[in-house]
Amino acid sequence: MTSFLRSWLSSQAPTTSADVPSIVEASPVLNTDDDDETVHGGDDAPTDDAPPAFPSLNSAQRVGASKPARTDNALPRVLTDAQLMPPPPVPSLASRSLGVPAVSGAGSLAVPPSTHKPPASAKRLKVALAPGHGPLDWANLKRSGQDLRGVDTLLRVTPAMLKEHRTREDAWSAFNGKVYNITPYLPYHPGGEKELMRVAGRDGSKLFALTHAWVNLDYMLDACLVGFLVPE
Repeated sequence: MTSFLRSWLSSQAPTTSADVPSIVEASPVLNTDDDDETVHGGDDAPTDDAPPAFPSLNSAQRVGASKPARTDNALPRVLTDAQLMPPPPVPSLASRSLGVPAVSGAGSLAVPPSTHKPPASAKRLKVALAPGHGPLDWANLKRSGQDLRGVDTLLRVTPAMLKEHRTREDAWSAFNGKVYNITPYLPYHPGGEKELMRVAGRDGSKLFALTHAWVNLDYMLDACLVGFLVPE
């Protein structure tokens, strides 16, 4: 069996070397030119590494940029601050002087007539207090524990009772519904004893508000509180 296979294979093999080229020529050959064109882009491809144009030469961005620029008349109008907020009517704030009334007329920005003039007030003079009777001395006297009220308990004081205490040795006065014994405070009053005695035996709320309303009276005379003012 083996001898038969050998004889059959030898009959199928080419007998001469001239038959080999004919077999090679009959085999297909790949086209190498197509591969070069596919990989390298052909002979017309650029040989440098320059990036592509962006936007593209035939893109809409390039076409729009080639149009002439818009003129100023085509731009939207932008209003200035003066156009948005017109200046106040004449006379303006810059042309007015402090304390001088503006020209009467509708639309004027002048202040009310009641505030044109400064408040008229008499010149207040402080008296020379005796040594040891300054504000700090009065604060120390309140903290000393000394009885400055002159009463054992808080009272309901009527105007008739208040009127009985109007001497320098026994002076009461009412301020904002509270009655105080102002006798110990007389030598400490910066305006002098005479000015403070003007409200002795009566309600001094109005005079106090006209003279020095900014003073904290409740703190100044808290140790001298006698009671509260009530009707008759």
